[in-house]
Amino acid sequence: MNFIPYGRQNITKEDINAVVEVLESDFLTQGPKVPNFEEAIKTQCNVKFAFAMNSATSALHAACLALGVGKGDLVWTTPITFVASANCALYCGASIDFVDIDPKTYNLSTQALKDKLQTAKVKGQLPKVVIPVHLCGQPCDMEGIYELSKEYDFSVIEDASHAIGGKYKDQPIGNCQYSDITIFSFHPVKIITTAEGGVATTNSEDLAQKLDLLRSHGITRDPELMTHEPDGPWYYQQVDLGFNYRMTELQAALGSSQIKRLNDINESRHRIADRYNHKLANLSVIVPYQISEGHSGLHLYVIRLKLDEIKATHLDVFNSLRASNIGVNLHYIPVHLQPYYQNNFGFKMGDFPQAEQYYKEAISLPLYPDLTEEQQDYIVETLQGILKDG
Repeated sequence: MNFIPYGRQNITKEDINAVVEVLESDFLTQGPKVPNFEEAIKTQCNVKFAFAMNSATSALHAACLALGVGKGDLVWTTPITFVASANCALYCGASIDFVDIDPKTYNLSTQALKDKLQTAKVKGQLPKVVIPVHLCGQPCDMEGIYELSKEYDFSVIEDASHAIGGKYKDQPIGNCQYSDITIFSFHPVKIITTAEGGVATTNSEDLAQKLDLLRSHGITRDPELMTHEPDGPWYYQQVDLGFNYRMTELQAALGSSQIKRLNDINESRHRIADRYNHKLANLSVIVPYQISEGHSGLHLYVIRLKLDEIKATHLDVFNSLRASNIGVNLHYIPVHLQPYYQNNFGFKMGDFPQAEQYYKEAISLPLYPDLTEEQQDYIVETLQGILKDG
């Protein structure tokens, strides 16, 4: 069997033609394709504003800045995420802390958040922003988090990097019903791709204005935002300190082509995941739990090993799968255990027990639309043999 990656992009002839069209046009950047892609995102998410950027990391940073995160502020997120979900707060000069995960969903635990908020209020150390992450595409308990945000006066950024096309309470993830800003990622292994890229969505006009400025050097051509009448048609003003976080026309053209297939892509992922669920049912693994009020984007398919039922170790199983040309991965190493976070902020083993236990047992199996039944059968049969033989 040839090497099977854990994820990969799905590129069609239509996608290629869309990019070639841009290459043959007058605009490689700052043309019509980015606004077109943003309109497609707004329609998909049923949201007022969408701002395409060169990565989800950039979008997270801009979101924190738009919400006024700075020195002396606290931002909380989950330890089971990619480091960008936490780094974005540090970029702003803020401090970071974590909330342990729910043992079933692997998302930020609403109960743990509530308990931590109660303690933080007594200490006068409440967060300015909380960043729940829809791990693997499964939505967090956003209504519960939203209610806590009103009680404890913090803003919410949904890190939906894994979740485009997913739903929460029958509404599209990204509509910001329970958050101030939502972030999507379009890295090649994500559900749809722009090669690299991200988007921030919001329903707030004030936040929209800030996000728009922050992604492009803090520069505006809008006379209403200027200090005086424009000197001429060439005129612009820098009214804030922003960044070059713009998405290119090439990326946006690819994204606009890909998003047309989003429903089909999501259906393919669910079909593959359902097949995994059936085939893995009698093995010593825990298959992904799905909340009843959510429809996952299913970016990842994560199993947890029942280590007390098998002879092999976590590392043994992982290495054996890799040796069999199955490109499994682990999403993620708890952020608080990264050397940078331990050395600079004093986090240590034992701080977030549920996240640490998850890390000891989790393995991401291959999941992408082009995964064949033959490949999937090979993955399951190989895993079955490893667990049986130990």
